Amino acid sequence: MTVYLERICAIIGLSLRKEARMSILSILHKPQKAAGERSFEPSRPKAERVETAFAEIPKNLKELKELSDASLTDPFKTAAYTVCAFCVYATDPVNGLEMVNYLKGPQELSVYDRQLIKDKLEGKKYIPFSYFKGAIPENEYIPSRPYVVEVQTNAFSYSDEGYIKMYVQSGGADSLRSITLRRKGEQWFLWEQMILADIRKPRSADPWA
Repeated sequence: MTVYLERICAIIGLSLRKEARMSILSILHKPQKAAGERSFEPSRPKAERVETAFAEIPKNLKELKELSDASLTDPFKTAAYTVCAFCVYATDPVNGLEMVNYLKGPQELSVYDRQLIKDKLEGKKYIPFSYFKGAIPENEYIPSRPYVVEVQTNAFSYSDEGYIKMYVQSGGADSLRSITLRRKGEQWFLWEQMILADIRKPRSADPWA
């Protein structure tokens, strides 16, 4: 390998110094991660689909924290918990707010954010439930059991260092909706979400259905 590199450098008129040669070889022979180990590094973008299942939707912050993987070190879990938190928010704003603020980490929802969420869910409490598998307009967005959320990433999800832009599919929309997370230390917190945008109405509320 070293001889090959020296020949290449000779062709383009460069001298391959020992330090440079060792640096290049160290990159070429960098150890790989163990099989099954996910990387959340922006330099290694990877498209993934990860499902998280819940026997029951956690109803408050205490129940959320009791989940075995609620440490928020896995961004796929943080995104799935975000869906759960907004489901609670839709029916119980007090407990839902606590859950969302926990997922927000060091920066809680502002007064403006809270009002925006309230406005988005006014008369449309079914929206966050539409991200669970089996929830579609025809069944009034009643999810299948267990409650399953599929979170996706693509090759551009890691474009900004320290952030991950993830996606979830609503049963009432054609396009994916985004959840952006921000890293602090080893944890991933909710930074921005677009999951409360309008979707198709449930059959019972659609005069054209």
